[in-house]
Amino acid sequence: MPKMKTNKAAAKRVKSTGSGGLKRWHAFKSHILTKKTRKRKRDLRKGLIITGCDVPAFKKLLPYS
Repeated sequence: MPKMKTNKAAAKRVKSTGSGGLKRWHAFKSHILTKKTRKRKRDLRKGLIITGCDVPAFKKLLPYS
């Protein structure tokens, strides 16, 4: 059986946590920041744990994570 391939686009955007979960970052933080409030930009810095129905899809894209 051949090796499974990692989806490189997903691998650049998602990291696995120590307990086996998946962590992602917020979008909308790269440009046009002048109209966004300080609080909104501060909250966009934080990462999120991927939950729900997205987890099986990401596990399939990242078989070795």
